[in-house]
Amino acid sequence: MYHLHTAILFTWTDYKTIFLPITAFACATAPVQSFSNLLQCWIWIWFHLLLCNVSNQARSCEEDKVNRPWRPLPAGRITESQAVALRWAVVILCVFLSAIYDQDLVLTTLGLVVTTFIYDELGAASHIVGKNFCNIGGYASFEVGATIIIGANHAMDFVSVTAVIISGILIFTTIQAQDFPDVEGDKALGRMTFPIYAPEFSRTFTLFATVAWSIFLCWFWGVGPISSAFLASFGIYVGMRYYLWRTLKADQTSYLMFNIWLMAAHVLPLHARTSVLAF
Repeated sequence: MYHLHTAILFTWTDYKTIFLPITAFACATAPVQSFSNLLQCWIWIWFHLLLCNVSNQARSCEEDKVNRPWRPLPAGRITESQAVALRWAVVILCVFLSAIYDQDLVLTTLGLVVTTFIYDELGAASHIVGKNFCNIGGYASFEVGATIIIGANHAMDFVSVTAVIISGILIFTTIQAQDFPDVEGDKALGRMTFPIYAPEFSRTFTLFATVAWSIFLCWFWGVGPISSAFLASFGIYVGMRYYLWRTLKADQTSYLMFNIWLMAAHVLPLHARTSVLAF
């Protein structure tokens, strides 16, 4: 139970940022065909999430001492060398897990491994643009893998490929939402994030991006007026939160709201399959 608890602590902060949004995306885009497929999808996402989290946290103990002292390394549940060994063990496990399905899924896993290596080992996490590109690679890998597993044919079609491309651009332009609550920890590590580089403009841009994306996505996927009004209103609310309320607690809550908005945005491709959002 001790080791299971440690593994859960590694992944705890990303259930709302990766696990649930990726599940929503895959369920809507594939769409989900059975509970068995959904369960397999959850298992695949979780182990790949553990891969990313262990890799990242093995190199960010100083930041976590400031922002998240309960995580396994700053809490003393595991050493850095043990975390590095665990990281590569999970890589091997994830490759074998993907190999159960097909070669394309193995390539997806390897793409995530490369992205994670660039992010954590080559310093992309400390570069504004590099961090955003790595986030695109990370999210796209999760989305492709989850969509392949959860669908009936275990394959990508035009709708799912289009949804992944749009999601990647969305993530590139809004991922700074996760950096606002971590400003002090990022400063301690010498990282240069968008909120640190441009404190005022980054909040203005986030307001514009959430509103613009809400309007564009509703138009692109052709959803109905009530659905469009809901997502646009929610996008305005999230953007205004970031612009008006700037305390640490407010930014943490805003990031939670951002992830709920992101899940709502990720559900829209379902309309291309079923016209369920025509109202």
